Amino acid sequence: MLNLGAELGAWLDAAGDNYAVATVIAASGSVPCPVGTSMLVSCSGSVLGSLSGGCVEGAIVAAALDTIADQRPRTEHFGYRPEDAFAVGLTCGGELDVRLQPVKATTNDDGGARLGAALTRLAASGPQEPLAVVRCIDAGGSGAVLVPDPQHFLPGDHADELESLTGSTSAARSAGVQLAGLLRQGVSGLLRLSPSEAECGDQPPALLVETRLPPPRLLVFGANNFSEALLPAAKLLGYRVTLCDARPAFTQQRRFRAADEVVCDWPHRYLAGEAAAGRIDARTVVCVLTHDAKFDIPLLRTALELDLAYLGAMGSQRSHAQRVQALLAEGVASQALARLHSPIGLDLQAVTPAEVAVSITAHIIASRNPAATGLPLSRRNGPIHSNLPVSSDALIHTLGSAHERVPETIGSAHSASFALSGRP
Repeated sequence: MLNLGAELGAWLDAAGDNYAVATVIAASGSVPCPVGTSMLVSCSGSVLGSLSGGCVEGAIVAAALDTIADQRPRTEHFGYRPEDAFAVGLTCGGELDVRLQPVKATTNDDGGARLGAALTRLAASGPQEPLAVVRCIDAGGSGAVLVPDPQHFLPGDHADELESLTGSTSAARSAGVQLAGLLRQGVSGLLRLSPSEAECGDQPPALLVETRLPPPRLLVFGANNFSEALLPAAKLLGYRVTLCDARPAFTQQRRFRAADEVVCDWPHRYLAGEAAAGRIDARTVVCVLTHDAKFDIPLLRTALELDLAYLGAMGSQRSHAQRVQALLAEGVASQALARLHSPIGLDLQAVTPAEVAVSITAHIIASRNPAATGLPLSRRNGPIHSNLPVSSDALIHTLGSAHERVPETIGSAHSASFALSGRP
């Protein structure tokens, strides 16, 4: 539901008190939208959002109208069969499970009313406000819990709401423990509690978790033509962008106003100060574009001591070799140097600052997606998106740390399965 955006409030006002929520709860192969993506359909047929880029939207709207008419949740499966090419399906070859849940705001105590109340609260929140939505998507289940500031969620928080959502105190307690770790990492996906947490004869609850954390940071060091082009490109990727340079004559130029903040300080000193203040985390990207050893070496030495999502430095292969020798001479371990992307960017034969910015941002995207090859899609065999199937029947793996490349299906090794749809 976090994808519904700034138009949600106006749509709800126009739709009235009777509509349906259609949500992707499982996806495999090449699909346009990840698990958690939602679309709203009113009883008059008006729509907010999209689930498939168009190929099954009409069928979803029809199913949503049926859900509104009989007030019964349902799950629809969409795939593609070559032998039945004119049937409703995903021409891209992927598969989707879509959960449709009716919302009737006039009721007082059922899950649909709770889901409607959650959507109203979501509409009142800012588009960048940190938030998590936890929903029950079992057969016959509904409702939602909104969690503000998910990075600070603790077991025991929202206990009463989770109990209403899951149906039992023990399931709510287990959900709280699982969510505490998942929400801090910004994970979205499907969480199924273990059978031991269900009441006798009941299936364990399936919870859809969506998380929106504060925007990750991207720090650009060096005020020059290349950073001027990189700043707006990084903003397009959703980063909060900082430009840092030690030279006032450069940082005061208006051409860098695309940055969220411009700092005049020695780069290594600024980075160390931000890390000490807790403003650097495992989602942070650092791009070193100064191309000057007196700035680069102390800055890279500082950066290599931090847990970063991406660290890249501009320069030629010769510059990189010189940096490596200088850093080794200062005691930096060779294993740490393996995390440095230098020369920065992908090989696009980029020349202009704008082209170099594309090269760098493409490399940042590729670095956070382990299946990325960097090849033209026309040369790729199989599905474009190499995701494992995301479903409630996920395999159980040990949950990795926030900065590790985690497989698409993860979970707690002892009490739950969790299907991962994406990372921030």
